[in-house]
Amino acid sequence: MVDIFDEVSEDLRNERAMVLAKRYGGLLLVAMLLVLASVGGQQFWTWQQQQQSEKAANAYLALTQPLDAANAPLTSDQALAAAKSLTDFAATAPVGYQTLADFRAAGLYAGAGQTVQAQGLWNNIATNTGADPLLRDLANLLWAQHALGNAPDADVLARLQPLTADTNAYHGMARETQALLYMHEGKNDLAKALLSQVATDPGSPDGVRNRAGGLLAKLNG
Repeated sequence: MVDIFDEVSEDLRNERAMVLAKRYGGLLLVAMLLVLASVGGQQFWTWQQQQQSEKAANAYLALTQPLDAANAPLTSDQALAAAKSLTDFAATAPVGYQTLADFRAAGLYAGAGQTVQAQGLWNNIATNTGADPLLRDLANLLWAQHALGNAPDADVLARLQPLTADTNAYHGMARETQALLYMHEGKNDLAKALLSQVATDPGSPDGVRNRAGGLLAKLNG
């Protein structure tokens, strides 16, 4: 008797399965196709991104290797031409290489005395939410360093303030720059306090600590 009930139960299950298959089989097939299409699309997107990254890397190296291999300093015209090529490349490059190219171009502009163009590029990097936070902080620092005496002190201080926190990678250089601003304003006591911090800060680079110690010695007479 038990076997008969088992057989009946099995038949009912098979019948329900056939009904469900007829009713929803098409939807299940569509769902499977969508899953396969999604996986294939993801793989294609990854491959495409890799291709674009390799292309950008080769283009960036083609622009920068001649600069690195130069046996003599670039003339002003050469620096400006190289900076223009880098900014043209950056306009369509992935964000990582865009940031690197803009940094390199800004340095070339600054070296050629074109501070306004350099400031614009550093500002673009600093406000680019897609760029690495460390690079954005560095752009703010470079902007502030080159803005001393040119931009309003309040604007420079606003850029520097977040960088002076102990947890920031550039806090030593940011405090040094802030001290220079205070010296420019004649606030030597504030400058001395900052320079003392920098000179004894093991987290600051050796060069920064040495410069801070030298400036402190001058201020103390």
